[in-house]
Formats: sequence, structure tokens, C-alpha cells
Amino acid sequence: MILSEAVIVALLSLAGTALGTFGGIISSQKMVKYRLTKLEEKVDKHNHLVERVTSLELRNKVCEHRIENLESRAG
Repeated sequence: MILSEAVIVALLSLAGTALGTFGGIISSQKMVKYRLTKLEEKVDKHNHLVERVTSLELRNKVCEHRIENLESRAG
């Protein structure tokens, strides 16, 4: 059974389209994964900064309280 030229061209076109589509999907997934990783790194940095600020605010409250105690004793 001999395939006609049109059928052969159609099958080659199908194969090329399938390869191109899957290649695009794979490269798109890699880009999304890369961008998500970078975003997670930024979020981690932000969370670390929030923790540091919270710690500094607590230390500031303690220092203000100690200063108020010292001022009340002195004056």
C-alpha cells in the first residue's frame, strides 16, 4: 500500500507541529519555573526584612520603656 504525497506531507506537518508545540510548552515551563524561583527568593528576602523590623520595633519599645523608667527616677 503506497501512501500518496499529500498524506506523507500531512503526516510530516503533524509531526513538525507536535514537536514545535511540545518544545514551546517545555521552554515555557522552564521560564515559569525560573521566574517562580526568583519570586520566591524575593519573598524570602522580604520576609526576613519583616522579621528584622519586628525585632527592632520590640527592642525599641524596651529601650523607650527603660528610658521612661530612668527619667522618672531622675526627675
